[in-house]
Amino acid sequence: MGKKIVIALGGNALGKNLPEQMEAVKKTAAAIADLIEDHHEVVIVHGNGPQVGMIQNAMTELKRSDPDKYDHVPLSVCVALSQGYIGYDLQNSLKEELLDRGIKKDCATVLTQVEVDLNDPAFDNPTKPIGSFMTKEEADALAASQGCKVVEDSGRGYRQVVASPKPKSIVELDTIRSLMESDHIVIACGGGGIPVYHTTEHHLKGAAAVIDKDFAAECLAEALDADLLIILTAVEKVAIHFGKPDEEWLSDLTPAEAKKYIDAGEFAPGSMLPKVEAAVKFAESGKGRKALITLLEKARDGIGGKTGTLVHE
Repeated sequence: MGKKIVIALGGNALGKNLPEQMEAVKKTAAAIADLIEDHHEVVIVHGNGPQVGMIQNAMTELKRSDPDKYDHVPLSVCVALSQGYIGYDLQNSLKEELLDRGIKKDCATVLTQVEVDLNDPAFDNPTKPIGSFMTKEEADALAASQGCKVVEDSGRGYRQVVASPKPKSIVELDTIRSLMESDHIVIACGGGGIPVYHTTEHHLKGAAAVIDKDFAAECLAEALDADLLIILTAVEKVAIHFGKPDEEWLSDLTPAEAKKYIDAGEFAPGSMLPKVEAAVKFAESGKGRKALITLLEKARDGIGGKTGTLVHE
């Protein structure tokens, strides 16, 4: 009997540019196909850091070429663009891999909006740098026209900084669920989702924010009542005392143990910390729910209990 699994793909699963992405998604598709071949029901969430940066840089250069003709492109639109082209590569590679194995199964990318709360404390202190470096004049003009926060970055120029709020809900959840019920593989919440918030009545407006893809994957896994959340990263297991002589790799973690290590500062912010926090949140969200943190190519072995760090009550 297969499990219902939400997979959060790390940046190494997609490469840093278009040629790298074309090559990386082939390996990624093979690892995911292993799980589908084992009769698991799979939903895929991916990051988009290098890709959305590439889009923003291109849009910035376009505006610089003719400021009167081209407008500033909001971050939410850049995230939507990245979801589309990453999903295009990923779904085609996955479908090709499955057909090569004699498995006929459709795969679809859902451009996914994720609701955030404007009262989230993250909006009080935006710290996530995005986009290209700007001159002081460009930064002042952007801040004045868009009302965004811009900071000087180590003498290299000015950059916009945005908030990284927690996800509240998945707007296209019913669509994702319907596709799953029709036996489709779904790619959703790319880059953590397009961050949006409600304004008047039913209108959704894009927020100048970046949602961590591991937290978005956790939110989606809860909403879909998944059995397992797999967070794929650059190491086979979670470690404490990482990089030190007494480094210790962990095969098993309870939420209580994980929180103790979090409080002790064992996990790096922006790296392993959000992965462990997302894993803990999912493990605590319902009876029998588990989270696995491991390498992409070790996902199948991790489900089989051979490797990875399993977080569970």
